Amino acid sequence: MAYTETTTTGYGSRITSSLKGILTGFLLVIAGTILLWWNEGRAVKTAKSIKNAVEQTTPVADLATYNQALNGQMICASGFATTNDFVSDPYFGIGETAIRVERKVEFYQWIEHSQTKTEDKVGGKQETTTTYTYSQGWASSPINSGEFKDPEYQGKNFVVMSNLESADFQAKNVTVGAYILPESMISSISGSEPIAVNLAAEKIADLNKTVAQALQKGDSLQFVTVSQNQVYLGVNPNSPAIGDVKITFTKVMPANVTIWARVVNNTFEHYVDAKHGKGVGGLYMGTCSLDSLQEQAESNNNFMTWLLRIVGFLLVFFGFKGLFGLLIAILKVLPFLANIANVAVSIVCGVVGFAWSLVIIAIAWLFYRPILAIALIAVVVALFIFLSKRSKEAKAPAEQPAETPAQA
Repeated sequence: MAYTETTTTGYGSRITSSLKGILTGFLLVIAGTILLWWNEGRAVKTAKSIKNAVEQTTPVADLATYNQALNGQMICASGFATTNDFVSDPYFGIGETAIRVERKVEFYQWIEHSQTKTEDKVGGKQETTTTYTYSQGWASSPINSGEFKDPEYQGKNFVVMSNLESADFQAKNVTVGAYILPESMISSISGSEPIAVNLAAEKIADLNKTVAQALQKGDSLQFVTVSQNQVYLGVNPNSPAIGDVKITFTKVMPANVTIWARVVNNTFEHYVDAKHGKGVGGLYMGTCSLDSLQEQAESNNNFMTWLLRIVGFLLVFFGFKGLFGLLIAILKVLPFLANIANVAVSIVCGVVGFAWSLVIIAIAWLFYRPILAIALIAVVVALFIFLSKRSKEAKAPAEQPAETPAQA
């Protein structure tokens, strides 16, 4: 059954909020403008850093033996990332010779969902109705049901073991041939697969006792179920109950990787372009060519550039809308007038915000990409002149007087 909560905001409060919204609007416009400007500089610097990194990179066919001549150089090389470290989960004692052992903990809980609906009333008031519904499901952490809105569901959640949390355990010594990978590159190695779980009898007994105490039942019953790569704490894994805990174990095994980085003795460091200050490269899964890595880096840069342009535009758009918030709030006395005004304001703010964004980007291009910007301006001017001339030529014949036929 759904639980509903209704609140009413008075006309005066809405006017006050809209006044505060004007200041917020100014701040959003400023923030969006700064973001748009900064993003163009970031895109150019990143592109130049990628180009510089590629120019400095030496493709290396084999890292099997240490090569002193590579020290200090930017290289691109593929190899097999492996380790002799035995990595284990210290609490459960589950481990293997692997790059990483991962523990994922989930809790079966009551979960609160909310849906909000607002309605403007004649006279300027606003009625907000929030409907809360509840369902059972797996969550990544215990949920405090004491904060639920519906008193019927408050205090219903608990867990049989609250001190468990998800964690990763990583090898410290991972090599590619004769070279040692730094921790940041080890963290980039991916490709999880299940790890067989085999708990010691003492650990099972300890877990069983803990769960039995939480459930206030005798520890002679079995509350620990081990199946493949999972440990289940509860009465029945086929029928989860509130409080049950599910722990899933995976591992990341040695794999083929490609390294695009600077060599420092017998290890690597992330390349940072000295002139532009942008980092390039890292560890990539599989065997990759330098061309494919360059293409991937440029693609990521383009994606980020357009994403931040959109974010910048939205900040400017909502900023301008905030400046008109007082007008909309005043018209809320008659909701239909406010709705009409809101549509009109949205259109105007959208057009102005788009134009504003283009102007900022254009000015930024003049600063960061002057040659390209000037070339584009020249093309636009030339196109405008060409279209104007064609338009005049098309009008000229129509403006000439028609010839009168000669009299007989």
